[in-house]
Order: sequence, then structure tokens, then C-alpha cells
Amino acid sequence: MNNPFDEKIEQLRKGEIETIEVSKDEFFMFREAWINQEDKKYFRGIAGLNGNIVYVYDTTTV
Repeated sequence: MNNPFDEKIEQLRKGEIETIEVSKDEFFMFREAWINQEDKKYFRGIAGLNGNIVYVYDTTTV
């Protein structure tokens, strides 16, 4: 089964999209794709309302 967040993570990394919005219901599916990334430390989550998280790719942090 293909994880839909694999493609979104790649798009975020390449700058094709600026953010990934993840609802609390989708979090574990996102985490499954994120945990396999070698550069996972550059994905920064910004907490939102109702358990939603917006992820950005930021190589200036860490």
C-alpha cells in the first residue's frame, strides 16, 4: 500500500509545495512516511488548532 504522504514529503523537500497540513487523524500515517526520511530533522511541525499540524521543510534549523 502506498502512503500518500511519501509523495507530499518529496514535494515539500523539492520546494514544489510550501507546507503539508496533517490532521490528528492522519498523523500516524504521516509519521510512518516521515520516520523513513534521512533528513527528517529538517521537517518542522507547527501546531495548529484541534490537533492539526502544519509541516514545513527548513534546513536552517537544528
